[in-house]
Amino acid sequence: MASSEEELPSEMLAVQVVNYNAPLAIQKVPTPTISKLGPHDLILRTAVASLCHTDLMVLAGVFGSTLPITMSHEGTGVVVAKGEAVRDFKPGDRVMTGIKLHACGKCVNCTAPPDRNWSQYCLESDGATGIKSDGAFAEYHVADSRESCVVPDAVSFVTAAPLACAGLTVYRALAVSGVEAGGWLAIVGAGGGLGHFGVRFAKAKGINVVAVDARDAGLEIARAAGADHVLDARQPKTSVVAQVRNLTPDGLGVEATVNVSDHPSTAALSVAITRTHGTVVQAAQPEEITVPFQDVVLRDVTIKGTMYGDCDTAREMLDVVARHDIRAETQVFNGLGEVPKMVELLEKGDVKGKAVCVVDGTLV
Repeated sequence: MASSEEELPSEMLAVQVVNYNAPLAIQKVPTPTISKLGPHDLILRTAVASLCHTDLMVLAGVFGSTLPITMSHEGTGVVVAKGEAVRDFKPGDRVMTGIKLHACGKCVNCTAPPDRNWSQYCLESDGATGIKSDGAFAEYHVADSRESCVVPDAVSFVTAAPLACAGLTVYRALAVSGVEAGGWLAIVGAGGGLGHFGVRFAKAKGINVVAVDARDAGLEIARAAGADHVLDARQPKTSVVAQVRNLTPDGLGVEATVNVSDHPSTAALSVAITRTHGTVVQAAQPEEITVPFQDVVLRDVTIKGTMYGDCDTAREMLDVVARHDIRAETQVFNGLGEVPKMVELLEKGDVKGKAVCVVDGTLV
């Protein structure tokens, strides 16, 4: 275990975006150094890192990331060094990397009451790991200890990596939906990387789940995740709406819908299957969201956006994962050299669940 800068290699392997919309570069880069480590930062020896749809947006230049940049904001690893102000972590701890870096602690989002869970919206942070600063597709990476969590022994790194964004995003979406045990929730895109976590989290909370997906593999995953009802979105919209109403009490539709599908049609479908005065939580990131005004204005349906959660929410999520033995549906790839293949499959929509890269097999 490295306790000084000299014990870390001077260079490491990383997967980087060097030009937008161009092949990734797998190359040697400088290893993070203790001398330049922020007081609250950790250096992690990367165990497993996961690929997210947002990584494709980084590759496309959507966020204007400064290049070159190492991808992946869904990272895990073992602490090898820590900043002078870090108190809650020690060398050897198993960690799920927090996405946000260096929140200001002063803006309206950082100082909001804890139950608001707004710190991830900080206006003055140093950005997000893998989006504005180097991420976890590398042999070592830096994490902000104030945003990161110790991974329970019962949770594998393979499951923990996709929880860092996909899991945390949909976990918070369930909270934002307001649906409680015994209530009715729909998840659109239920068989995808976020959706299957959503099904499992909702069932752990005792919620009735209507899973909607438009892929055979997605329908299979949603069913295996424990959804009470599974509907094929390739049917006409009117048919899906009718089926949801027939399934739910008094034929009203679900209390809330969590939309984790980027397909242009899913926002309108999500609103249509939600009961009057209900809520749609939009976690997916299409370029535009289009819904008929009749389904929103005339039925008083609220649409809320959501992003990944804060550290307290992440700890709560990891506890639920450990207690309910929740596993990630994954396609596992070994070694950083496989990341370009992971990206290619995700671009084609051919990933079953989440694509994860075992960076260091000795830690898994």
